[in-house]
Amino acid sequence: MGGRRRALQKAGLQHVGLIHRGFSSYGNTDFRNAPMWHLPIEMKRRMPEMPLLCDPSHICGRRDTLVAVAQQALNLGFDGNMIESHIDPDNAWSDAKQQITPEVLRDLIEGLVWRHETTNEREFLTALASFREQINQLDAEVMQLLGRRMAVAEKIGQYKKENDITILQTARWNEVLERAIRQGQSVGLSTDFVEQYLAAVHLESIGHQNKVMEG
Repeated sequence: MGGRRRALQKAGLQHVGLIHRGFSSYGNTDFRNAPMWHLPIEMKRRMPEMPLLCDPSHICGRRDTLVAVAQQALNLGFDGNMIESHIDPDNAWSDAKQQITPEVLRDLIEGLVWRHETTNEREFLTALASFREQINQLDAEVMQLLGRRMAVAEKIGQYKKENDITILQTARWNEVLERAIRQGQSVGLSTDFVEQYLAAVHLESIGHQNKVMEG
């Protein structure tokens, strides 16, 4: 992305920004184009100086979810939203389902809450620093636990090596996943997050066991 931006700037286009329109994904039913918020978040981390806009109309593909997506974009620090409007939405020649009237657009804009990444209020900064320190400590504990988990995985890998057992145990993996989803739901974690998190942990565990197998 950085290379393309420089190429555009060399061509005389100095005011370059990003528009997040979502991504087409197989089997998705909630959105026309899944937002996949982690991707624009990563881009904002890499290029914080570049303006970032969200296009809720193309992400949603319908009117009733525009507000939620537009607000989430602002909650994540986007610089603004692009929302399609039409004087007679149902008869628009394209994307009629996601169009809203100018009056509805006005109400939507007025209802959005703009948030700021930083503040100069000392009391707020003090409280935020306390919460961030708690996050730092919890993250450190999670890393320590993951390290201990991988150490156990290596012991399992050694046992499998000595007994000619395959690394992948499908029944066991399904058992771990189903239990984790239940536990995650009990503490407010979404199924999607638990599945993605455990998939990454499982892949890392397989990597550790494979090193033992090859050692």
